Amino acid sequence: MRLDLSFGALRARYLDGTLTPVQLVTQLHAQIEAEEAALPRHVWIHRLSLAELTAHARALEGRDAATLPLYGIPFAIKDNIDLAGVPTTAACPDYAYTPERSATVVQRLIDAGAIPVGKTNLDQFATGLVGVRSPYGACRNAIDPEFVSGGSSSGSAVAVALGLASFSLGTDTAGSGRVPAMFNNLIGLKPSLGRLPSTGVVPACRTLDTVSVFALTAADAAVVLAAAQGPDPQDAYSRSLPPHGRNFGAGAFRFGLPRGHDLAFYGNAQGLAHFSQAVGLLIALGGVPVEIDLTPFRSVATLLYEGPWVAERYAAIREFIETQPESLHPVTRAITEAGGRISAADTFAALYRLKALEQTARAAWGDIDCLVVPTAPTIHTIAAVEADPIALNSQLGHYTNFVNLLDLSAVAVPVGFAVDGPARGLPHGVTLIGRCGQDLPLLTLAARLHAGSVSTVGATPHAPHLLGVLPDTTPFPSGQVQVAVCGAHLSGLPLNWQLTQRGATLVRTVRSAPLYKFYALPGGPPFRPGMVRVTEGGGAIELEVWELPAREFGSFVAGIPAPLGIGTVLLEDGTSVQGFVCESHAVADARDITALGGWRAHLNMPD
Repeated sequence: MRLDLSFGALRARYLDGTLTPVQLVTQLHAQIEAEEAALPRHVWIHRLSLAELTAHARALEGRDAATLPLYGIPFAIKDNIDLAGVPTTAACPDYAYTPERSATVVQRLIDAGAIPVGKTNLDQFATGLVGVRSPYGACRNAIDPEFVSGGSSSGSAVAVALGLASFSLGTDTAGSGRVPAMFNNLIGLKPSLGRLPSTGVVPACRTLDTVSVFALTAADAAVVLAAAQGPDPQDAYSRSLPPHGRNFGAGAFRFGLPRGHDLAFYGNAQGLAHFSQAVGLLIALGGVPVEIDLTPFRSVATLLYEGPWVAERYAAIREFIETQPESLHPVTRAITEAGGRISAADTFAALYRLKALEQTARAAWGDIDCLVVPTAPTIHTIAAVEADPIALNSQLGHYTNFVNLLDLSAVAVPVGFAVDGPARGLPHGVTLIGRCGQDLPLLTLAARLHAGSVSTVGATPHAPHLLGVLPDTTPFPSGQVQVAVCGAHLSGLPLNWQLTQRGATLVRTVRSAPLYKFYALPGGPPFRPGMVRVTEGGGAIELEVWELPAREFGSFVAGIPAPLGIGTVLLEDGTSVQGFVCESHAVADARDITALGGWRAHLNMPD
């Protein structure tokens, strides 16, 4: 019986004692052997032996499964990311070296309890979105082996989709962590640049590269991100990111929607219908579509392979390609060698162009929380890509290439399967794109969209036990403060501007616990209520909960005149929130309006 490698299933079995890490790796090793024998898909470049797997498993003995977030969770590693003692090839045998230390992200995951399974196949030097540019063979799609797996993180995606790893690491420079996710029915997280350090990662474009995560669910991806994130002094591009702000994924949100004539599907007759279906699901989740002009984003995308970033690929392996050019895959060599002919003047011209386009594209974010696009416009067979390797590869990056250049975060989400045509049965998906640092809100929205879209994960027979489970927000500070208002700060009332001018947004309308007296205070305008907690005779009061940046909270509180202030307000559901309260002495001459249940009811009373 095939193992269920979902985080929830494994964690439950470890905690109840029905599975140990040693038992897991023994069964998993046999399962991988059987999979390889049945139909070689060219997933692996190097697999750990059973003895090596067992050594990693035994290292967890005596450790507390409840305290290690990735205890006994097996993962695969793209073979441009170092694992100590195992060759790193970047899918080029003559380039191979054996590192003494694991990449920072890999070591952090092992420290969190994860077990490495092996190194996976990729488009050589992470150059490609197809998964066929490898001397180790074209990696085959997990659902239909005649089709491409997507690349460059091909083996990493297929390993998870086939149930050979619980999650995997890829890299993403132009979509390599997203396109394979769509093609193999997975969540694909392209984190904000620098959130995951790249120490121990063979660079493609060092200024754009990020380690990516493939997982069965968005909640699982968030666990991996939390365990591996954080700056590394050895990586000049790693950084601490500011708080992500409002977690729009948990409530109402506004999403950017490309105009109809900005959408391209390259002959995929079902592409528009698939995308429209996903848009409908987002609207059903509370999303408000806002049509945007995709032109500046697409103009940025063209810079990636028509501009100096190809020279950055050349610089990454300059000594190797200049001394051993024959060692490269022919397509990889042709693309990379072109970078050696780009001048410094060309580079600066492209940088100026990028900055201008970035300023234009930035305007689109003023009225949206995220942007939604198809992850890829279409999919091709391996045979078709091998016959036309450049043009068909380029098509797959239509909606991905601009993300890294604009320093954005993104999550690819499965949303269904083709019901007819050449790609019948293959998955399709959309990508949620947000500003830098928005990883957690995107993952939260992805979890909601994923649960409402599909009923399978990867190519496994297991039900998605955790679909719909929202990511844990604890490791991702929002930098936001919630405050409950009950009077003149309510929506549409005279002092609401004091919230909105500080960037506050309405989270929800609630009622307090029935523990408060509510009074119309003397004086005004503006007229104000007073809310006082009592031991008996109280009522439930209508409130609005607003969320504003913590940096704005101090100035907001400083502007509240006595006898009002901010204290802890208990809500009807048993939770509490910061909110307006009143000093009890101030209600001696006030009118008790508790029975009305709220300030709006009082304002609507006839004089």
